[in-house]
Amino acid sequence: MIADGLWSIIPFVMLIAGFVIIRNRKRAGVTGMKTALTPICLLLSACINYVAYVFQLMGIASWGISILLLVLAAYFTKHLPNVQT
Repeated sequence: MIADGLWSIIPFVMLIAGFVIIRNRKRAGVTGMKTALTPICLLLSACINYVAYVFQLMGIASWGISILLLVLAAYFTKHLPNVQT
């Protein structure tokens, strides 16, 4: 019962995470698509895994897409701006 409630919260958490990422990028003045690809790939991977779990589609395709998106997210981290403290 509790697990079903937690699974229904995940899409809202992903939406909030997307809005927070967009807001932080605007505040920092970061522009360009390459710098946004890392969070986009990570959020897409989470969405694909969620959909695959909910609809019981845990197959080689969902695993392959998730791994591809994680590799792309790791590759595009080189385009992230350096944070100076």
